Amino acid sequence: MSVDLFDNAACALAVTAEDGTILQANARFSEWLGLSSAELCGRRFQDLLTMGGRIFHQTHLAPMLRLRGSVTEVKLDMLHHDGHKVTVLLNGNKREQADAVVYDLALFGTTDRDKYERELLNARNLAEALLQEKTATEIALQQAQAQLSEAYAIAQRRALFAEQMVAIVSHDLKNPLTAIRMASDFLKRGERTTKEHQLLGHIAQSSERAHRMIADLLDFTQARVGHGITIKAAPLDLHAVIARAVDELRLAFPKATLEHQAQGHGDACLDADRVQQIIGNLVANSVAYGEPLQPITITSRLGDTSCEVAVHNHGAVIAQTLLASLFEPMTRGTDQGSGVRSVGLGLYIVRELARVHGGDVAVSSCAINGTTFTVKF
Repeated sequence: MSVDLFDNAACALAVTAEDGTILQANARFSEWLGLSSAELCGRRFQDLLTMGGRIFHQTHLAPMLRLRGSVTEVKLDMLHHDGHKVTVLLNGNKREQADAVVYDLALFGTTDRDKYERELLNARNLAEALLQEKTATEIALQQAQAQLSEAYAIAQRRALFAEQMVAIVSHDLKNPLTAIRMASDFLKRGERTTKEHQLLGHIAQSSERAHRMIADLLDFTQARVGHGITIKAAPLDLHAVIARAVDELRLAFPKATLEHQAQGHGDACLDADRVQQIIGNLVANSVAYGEPLQPITITSRLGDTSCEVAVHNHGAVIAQTLLASLFEPMTRGTDQGSGVRSVGLGLYIVRELARVHGGDVAVSSCAINGTTFTVKF
């Protein structure tokens, strides 16, 4: 190796005798330890190490060089002239000359390597921490899903029990309610004072209202718990059925103005009782939420391929946010009309009856045209 290449090498280079005495050192070696080449030559290499480094040199490094003839990437701490440590990686080779054995040493700085190793270790620690966090999150998610499933199952059982209880109670209420209605009708036949006729009228209206609510509850439980609402479709004159329903509703709601409009001609195949129930629920809804001084219009339409009924009222506009859930059970738009109907099942029953007839129900509501519920069969 030329002297110029030895002195200007990118790493620290030194040549030592077999006992570790430095015979030659380049400029980078001198720079790292703060000693001149003249100060280094004649000193033993192991004397430039920390105490731990000297022990390692004596017990491992020197024997390995003597026996194996080389070492690779041995990490050592050397002492700078001012006392601070300089960490290096040492590569060494044994070389035999004519009259002696020497060791060629190459030392590489570890600052960048240590930094890289620290960053690598930090990245690994971070990855392990994230993995642990992910694992913990997955476990927590599984536990939450299990708890949610259990809570859902409990809620389903409670809902089923509640619906079954509603069905039982509603069914059992029919008998005493029928007795009340029969007693009221019987008492009306005799001579009564004006006050007594008024009280009997209140009893009749209240029992009729209770009868409608019980019918809705029974249909609700039939749709939710049983096998669905059943119908008995038969040919009928739609306009005549609607006209009869409107006449009966005028008696049930004497303060409301009910108008019937018939459009088109022809027969339909529907369940007459269920159609009247649809009209009754929609009219009751209009009475509850519509403008009391404006008429409620019931329209029956028949065409070559269409059959529908519609109930229109003037009243407050139904908010857009309520339209999507308007036909769900136990749903109310406002508290208005709570004195007319005490359970929110009317529109739900209308939808179920429309669907069991193969159709559906829709609603439109605006300030100019009012609110219209349309049932298509």
